[in-house]
Amino acid sequence: MADPSSYRPKPGQIPDSPGVYRFRDDHRRVIYVGKAKSLRPRLSSYFQDLANLHPRTRTMVTTAASVEWTVVSTEVEALQLEYSWIKEYDPRFNVKYRDDKSYPYLAVTLNEEFPRVQVMRGAKKKGVRYFGPYGHAWAIRETVDLMLRVFPVRTCSAGVFKNAERTGRPCLLGYIGKCSAPCVGRVTPDEHRELAEEFCDFMAGRTGAYIRRLERRMTDAAEEMEYERAGRLRDDIGALRRAMEKSAVVLADATDADLIAVAEDELEAAVQIFHVRGGRVRGQRGWVTDKVEEVDTAGLVEDALQQLYGEESGDSVPKEVLVPALPEDQVATDALSQWLSERRGSQVSLRVPQRGDKKDLMATVGRNAQQSLVLHKTKRASDLTTRSRALEEIAQALGLDSVPLRIECFDISHLQGDDVVASMVVFEDGLARKSEYRRFQIKGFEGQDDVRSMHEVIGRRFKRYLAEKERTGEWTEENEGSTAPGENGDNGENADDAADDTTGQIPAAPGENGHADHLGPSSLKEDDGRPKRFAYPPQLVVVDGGQPQVAAAKRAMDELGIDDVAVCGLAKRLEEVWLPDDDDPVVLPRSSEGLYLLQRVRDEAHRFAITYQRAKRAKRIRTSPLDDVPGLGETRKQALIKHFGSVKKLRQATIEQICEVPGLGRKTAESVAVALAGTAPAAPAVNTATGEIMEDDGGSTHD
Repeated sequence: MADPSSYRPKPGQIPDSPGVYRFRDDHRRVIYVGKAKSLRPRLSSYFQDLANLHPRTRTMVTTAASVEWTVVSTEVEALQLEYSWIKEYDPRFNVKYRDDKSYPYLAVTLNEEFPRVQVMRGAKKKGVRYFGPYGHAWAIRETVDLMLRVFPVRTCSAGVFKNAERTGRPCLLGYIGKCSAPCVGRVTPDEHRELAEEFCDFMAGRTGAYIRRLERRMTDAAEEMEYERAGRLRDDIGALRRAMEKSAVVLADATDADLIAVAEDELEAAVQIFHVRGGRVRGQRGWVTDKVEEVDTAGLVEDALQQLYGEESGDSVPKEVLVPALPEDQVATDALSQWLSERRGSQVSLRVPQRGDKKDLMATVGRNAQQSLVLHKTKRASDLTTRSRALEEIAQALGLDSVPLRIECFDISHLQGDDVVASMVVFEDGLARKSEYRRFQIKGFEGQDDVRSMHEVIGRRFKRYLAEKERTGEWTEENEGSTAPGENGDNGENADDAADDTTGQIPAAPGENGHADHLGPSSLKEDDGRPKRFAYPPQLVVVDGGQPQVAAAKRAMDELGIDDVAVCGLAKRLEEVWLPDDDDPVVLPRSSEGLYLLQRVRDEAHRFAITYQRAKRAKRIRTSPLDDVPGLGETRKQALIKHFGSVKKLRQATIEQICEVPGLGRKTAESVAVALAGTAPAAPAVNTATGEIMEDDGGSTHD
């Protein structure tokens, strides 16, 4: 636990102007980002007597090891910079909302020649018009099915569309009138796009004028005694009205607005958003968050607005945003309103509803938020309790001083000594943290030796950790001589390591003001605050194996002077837990939550390792002796295989015959012949059912 006075800025050093500040821990990770209209009083408030601070704020300032700031000219700039830094650094003490589900949208792909109507989830794409989000995908499909009668827009996939183009026959929807069949030329691209735009206009709430136009056309058809056409128009109007009924009118003045409500307790908060377009609820979504910092309802609303509209622009930001509370400071409220207006490109009204239909609807949104919070806490209670019990059981069984909040597990994988690789998976608070997973190629030797491989991998992992400590200024004289910081380790995604993370040269982030005089030893080098590979030590290392693998891991850590990380191994046969220097294993009960967590960690490491090993093996099998011929590109390789039919027949060809292939000169033909002569032909494939030797007619070899 750090003493905040050790990194407190000197008197008069903090500017009295708007800005954004960052607290960093002793690993130089950004753990909190905040903004202030005046930095001096805001930052000074963090360095008062710890007893006067809120418990969460106290935890943050004692976890931090330095503070720095960037001065801006306006509160709007501070708001924008705060949002971009929270998104970039993912600080652990900031409020971060997470969707309680992946919501589906109704999307129209206006970026295609023939726009398509479909259900979409995930990140929004440029050139696609979105409506929603909806609570269920089936609700979207029901609405689309009704509207295709009036707006027969394409809904098929690219493969179905191309197949219809090739055969000249539309799909079933084309035959029953629910698709205009642009695939077979029934409508032109412009006519189909006009249909798609009319579909979008109707979904955006411009419904009244379109229905009145259909009613006039129905009346005209009846007067002209075209009763079949009038009947079809009547059915079209009924279909559109049924689609409209699925989203009832909630605001009579056809308002476009988003209503945001918050339900909270001491530890967590839930946010619900109703998207109202044309007076109708067109979508709903919810978020939940842990209150890891001291924040009131207005602060939660501000964080929700940043997450909701930070990546949006244009009509995605409505004309009106209704919230349950606003900052007491009018300047901060004006800054929020101005930021939203800049996102939309026109004025946005940000206010708290006081009376009428909007206040009543806000109460409904609030009830949804309260229900969401109750449901979330019910779901999480058992899960959180189980994880906590598992970590406590592991700590007790292994004799640890505290529960292992970060567990790293290593596994070795190979196929009969070939393609030897290793994996490292990370679990934090009992949950997999896949962004921290790493994989290794064994470099120190060839062949099969799991014990030696484990020693190499553990050594490389902790060499990188020590190198990161030196790079960030945490290296001490006692550490010198225990390893070679700066030695290239594994970068986690490819074993061909780059030395960029161990050079110690850290460029300053553009546009930032450095404050090295009050940041402590690590402040001599600017850092961007992003998580670095292998930068954080685990509390527990688990290896897949028994006593020999555990001994190898422990020996590698002892050689580097790492004595504050526990090690254990989990043997598959009897699920025994082995500790260094113990002749007998620790046997956890089969019903133990701790054993179950260790098994999950071990199995995930095995899965990650074998996936990587199989990928390497598949890549090696797909290689060909032609890959090593200088000057022979992919096009000419394919031309050779096409001309001769297989590598086997190409190997038997003369240089003159190779020269007959279009585009190949004699020099390249000689290189091909030399490359093939230097490789042994692959063993013939055998049909195991019949015993028949199969000819090599493919374009690859197993050499």
